[in-house]
Amino acid sequence: MTPSALPPAALRSARPYWRRWWVLVPAALALLLVGISASIRPALGGRAEGPRLTRMQASRQWRSDQFTNLLARHDAPFVPTLWEFATGGSAQRLPEGALPVLARTRGDFERAPASGLRITWLGHSTLLLEMDGLRLLVDPVWGERTSPFTWLGPRRFYAPPLALSDLPPLDAVLISHDHYDHLDYPTIMYLRTLHVPFFVPLGVGAHLSYWGIGNERIIELDWWDEHSLGPVRLVATPARHFSGRSLLLRDRDATLWSGWALLGPQHRVYYSGDTAMFPGFAQIGERFGPFDVTLIEAGAYDARWADVHLGPEQAVLAHQLVKGQLLIPVHWGLFDLALHGWTEPVERVLRAARAHDVRVVTPAPGGSVEPGALAPGVSAQRWWPDVPWKTALEAPCVSSGLDDALLARLVSPR
Repeated sequence: MTPSALPPAALRSARPYWRRWWVLVPAALALLLVGISASIRPALGGRAEGPRLTRMQASRQWRSDQFTNLLARHDAPFVPTLWEFATGGSAQRLPEGALPVLARTRGDFERAPASGLRITWLGHSTLLLEMDGLRLLVDPVWGERTSPFTWLGPRRFYAPPLALSDLPPLDAVLISHDHYDHLDYPTIMYLRTLHVPFFVPLGVGAHLSYWGIGNERIIELDWWDEHSLGPVRLVATPARHFSGRSLLLRDRDATLWSGWALLGPQHRVYYSGDTAMFPGFAQIGERFGPFDVTLIEAGAYDARWADVHLGPEQAVLAHQLVKGQLLIPVHWGLFDLALHGWTEPVERVLRAARAHDVRVVTPAPGGSVEPGALAPGVSAQRWWPDVPWKTALEAPCVSSGLDDALLARLVSPR
């Protein structure tokens, strides 16, 4: 007997049954979304308001209620890019075996570097920088995934070479911008217990404040602003990138992004943060160069988002423009954040560096570099496997809006 043929009483009892399913399924999905949102809400961070927002709005970079780049940024279409990221790319995007990670302990850093400058690469863009008597932690990421979720998102290739609990005493933490692979919620929640100052671009302090770090420990700088920490001047330098931690909150470009020029009495270090190519590198070099060492992002690039990341060849050019003496490529070798093979960034950096007579050092994860103690002939040391990768001709990545002079330096050996 069909429902329409049921007696009136039976039909009245059947209708609520079908209605319940149409109500319960959407309600269950809504509850699931609410639960997920509640679980990730702390990791999303906070929004600027009050005096912090007023200062942001006074910045030359603030236009139309958001921060902007000096050179326009052209973004890739979101849905097609996300689909290809999930389904395509190189067969070598992930390492196939264990990597030669150097395990470190607090004891390794008890004695200051004899030369006064030592850089320890802890993977991706996380760096422990010992410079002219100070110890700085740069873009610290100890979390398992670069994501607000604990169960979803790019996962580390290897465990941190140095445990958070084994960190030596720090003088400051430096953050370049608020993306998850640079501003890691679980890591910050640990670091907040150490009572060290945080140096961040404008607006990023809203996240730290939301996570319980007192404003007296947060130093927020606009581009070209500087702050002295002991004998070292910390300068927030321009970059060409973007910011944001949530699509749902629509916080894109609500905080500033930057690089850092660290200027000590004996040494100078430049860290690019995340950036595409733009003429500001030359200005940084004129104002603060030469630099003993540059730490420049070289991975997570693609022709479709060439206006937010440098890529290997442009990383070498940026090193030249800021007047660097020794290049350590960063932002590679820990997370699968692009479609290229995981070793491709460093392979292409080395090829471009040879063409332009640039000296490169490539420490293994956990490895330390003391530029002043390097023998003249020592340069890159291979610790990664030899797997297929695409050249610059096969997979070019060139930022838009560059003048002919920059393009000529990029494609032609010096």
